[in-house]
Amino acid sequence: MKKHTIAVLVNDQPGVLQRVSGLFGRRGFNIESITVGTSEEQGLSRMVIVTSCDDNLLEQITKQLYKLIDVIKVTDLSASPMVGRELALIKVNAEPSARPEILGVVETFRAAVVDIGTSSLMVQAVGDTEKIDAMIELLKPYGIREVSRTGVTALTRGNR
Repeated sequence: MKKHTIAVLVNDQPGVLQRVSGLFGRRGFNIESITVGTSEEQGLSRMVIVTSCDDNLLEQITKQLYKLIDVIKVTDLSASPMVGRELALIKVNAEPSARPEILGVVETFRAAVVDIGTSSLMVQAVGDTEKIDAMIELLKPYGIREVSRTGVTALTRGNR
């Protein structure tokens, strides 16, 4: 099984997200992450869906998506060079004595501290999924209180 990042251009209508995610659920396809936002064209939204499947199953998913009335275009972004990013907010225990070490981790990952409490820090990290996972692993020993992640959003590289 290979991880695929699929972009789905859809009409910006109520219920479209439910129909797309419902299609995945009914067919037994797993969605690892899904992000949705407006696109460059008014009235259209772009969904970026990450799923693990083989090429045959991906073809099946694509055909099923095109059967939905509000789906305009389906693209396998992972078939071409792409830029994919995820945002994570991580609240970590940070007593004053541990803060220099935590700030070292934050700096190494080019992340940013976006909130400071008396005994915690909130860190914002942007990058690919592996970078976010690695940063979380390094922050675990300090005690992670909460994590919120956006899921992957992506576009193909170059002039496409």
